Amino acid sequence: MVPRLKEHYRNNVVPAMMKEFGYKNVMAVPRLEKITINMGLGEATQNPRILDSAVEELARITGQRPVITRARKSISAFKVRKGMPIGCMVTLRGDRMYEFLDRLINIALPRVRDFRGLSTRSFDGRGNYTLGIRDQLIFPEIDYNKVDKIKGMNICITTTAKTDAEALALLRHLGMPFAR
Repeated sequence: MVPRLKEHYRNNVVPAMMKEFGYKNVMAVPRLEKITINMGLGEATQNPRILDSAVEELARITGQRPVITRARKSISAFKVRKGMPIGCMVTLRGDRMYEFLDRLINIALPRVRDFRGLSTRSFDGRGNYTLGIRDQLIFPEIDYNKVDKIKGMNICITTTAKTDAEALALLRHLGMPFAR
């Protein structure tokens, strides 16, 4: 089974992008490379159980087991030692990536309170887009009663686009709700 968003990309987005930017070859059209979801938990230094619930919630949201990230160096001001677990992350590629982006665009983002669209200023200059989410409760996979603490996450969408304009057009064609 092919994900709905992947089919939409092949049938609608590729021809539209070829027309808009004048690409001669289908392979020149920018595409999604990966989506990285990161949960940084500074409080995990005092309470290691927070990390376990974060790993479980991120696995539920993405359908893939997260990797625990560890501190690269010791910082005494934050009471962090080198090698301490301080967060978790998941890298999605292929069909899982398209499924997650579809759920993010159509289900999760419309559930954000006072949502007026995503900022177009979060591109990095090389065609990648990053957005931050304040709470994990916007995803329907998370059970409200089992949440002990609201945790935010960073979602980084990596594309093969060369410029921010191409990446913006790609994500807009895929249905990302950017503010006008």
